[in-house]
Amino acid sequence: MRGIYNSVTDIRRKVFTEIARLAYEGGDYATKVEQLPFKILPGENAKYRDSIFLERAIIGERLRLGIGLPLRQMDEHAPLSEGIEESAIAEKYYDDPLINIIKFACNSCPDKKVVVTDTCQGCLAHPCVEVCPKDCVSIVNGKSFIDQEKCIKCGRCADVCPYNAINKMERPCAVSCGMDAIGTDENGHADIDYDKCVSCGMCLVNCPFGAIVDKGQIFQTIHAMKTGKKVIAAIAPAFVGQFGATVTPEKVKGALKDLGFADVVEVAIGADLCTVEEAEDFLSKVPEKQPFMATSCCPAWSVMAKKLFPDFKPYISMALTPMVLTGRLIKKENPDAKVVFIGPCAAKKLEASRKSVRSDIDFVLTFEEVMGMFEAKGINLEQATVDEPFNEGTANGRGFAVSGGVANAVKQCIQKEHPDMDVKIEAAEGLRNCRTMLMMAKAGKRDGYLLEGMACPGGCVAGAGTLQPVIKSSALVKKYTNDAEKKLAFESEYIDNLSLLTKD
Repeated sequence: MRGIYNSVTDIRRKVFTEIARLAYEGGDYATKVEQLPFKILPGENAKYRDSIFLERAIIGERLRLGIGLPLRQMDEHAPLSEGIEESAIAEKYYDDPLINIIKFACNSCPDKKVVVTDTCQGCLAHPCVEVCPKDCVSIVNGKSFIDQEKCIKCGRCADVCPYNAINKMERPCAVSCGMDAIGTDENGHADIDYDKCVSCGMCLVNCPFGAIVDKGQIFQTIHAMKTGKKVIAAIAPAFVGQFGATVTPEKVKGALKDLGFADVVEVAIGADLCTVEEAEDFLSKVPEKQPFMATSCCPAWSVMAKKLFPDFKPYISMALTPMVLTGRLIKKENPDAKVVFIGPCAAKKLEASRKSVRSDIDFVLTFEEVMGMFEAKGINLEQATVDEPFNEGTANGRGFAVSGGVANAVKQCIQKEHPDMDVKIEAAEGLRNCRTMLMMAKAGKRDGYLLEGMACPGGCVAGAGTLQPVIKSSALVKKYTNDAEKKLAFESEYIDNLSLLTKD
């Protein structure tokens, strides 16, 4: 479903646009927000569900979450606008939980179920019967039949059916969750175990009903601009191509300034500093002090590793993430400025809410949320003002956006100084694959390695807040990486700032 513009995508982007427009226009927020579901879904007839009233109720909750407000209790009356005036401020941190399920938007999909479809031919071989370990498949009236009380959902029958007539049905959100954090509540709706959740956001973009939503800060970012504060954008390397194939990085930079950002800084600068710091960590610790080292830049991956493999916590690099390093660098030169990280990632919102990071990053917006701001302002990106090109980040830093980019950058920096050193690396994308990689490390099969984990399949270019297909984005980022004037991270002009930025 990723990369396909569909009705869920359309609704999500309309909500972001209307939130941005609401903040830009100002006025009586309480009255205006109550009218927005009717503006987004006009008319009397339902377009997507059984009832227009249900559709608008869901839009209402999406609006609240996009503004940073909590879901309303379903069994209590509360106006849609409850709390909105208090949120019309220039600074606001996320209130838990970041990832939310709108229960009445959930389709109550089965957790896991193996079913026989009408394409069953009742074949003579009936391999589905033969391979079932629990004898729950039989032939009834010439067709395969599965006894659901006996079925253990192994899927072997589905694997051997020559007609692909047996389907293994699972909740798309649960399948996409590498932490197995999504279950079922007493009403059959999807439910998140927040003790397991790492806010990677994969469930957000894999729910076909748009029932899972994260909170946003569009509203507060615009209010910070309206107060006259200096607001600076720090844009992640994955931005290349996100706003359209013909929208160059120089146009993106110009368009962001047209939105009201005082300046735009590429986070590839922070990625360069992170690369150098992780290279130094690896050289000083592996294998003498620890068997392997894991990268730190993906917050969902690092939190997952610490939750499921607590013994590995000391082996995850202590290097600050590119977002934090860039934020600190900006605030070093502009101490009174507000810093907005613009990227592909839901987990970065959670990272920025940590007490240790709040002073470095004030707001986090996804590419999709920023697109809503462009739409609200009527900015045509293809005709945007062409600004000065980004030329401070190196190829290493830009490459952080794709899977394998972090590990390869660290390896290149190490081998530049130690050309004869064999640096073993492994990169895993998607939390399930990351877990497998750490299981191999636990078994002692990754000693001496630098392990890179990315929560999103494909890397940051596949984050929950991206706009373009992953393959297309990866190709554009790789081209942008190859075009960089400076290639290796230690060529960055900001290296001398590293010790100051990482000082507690």
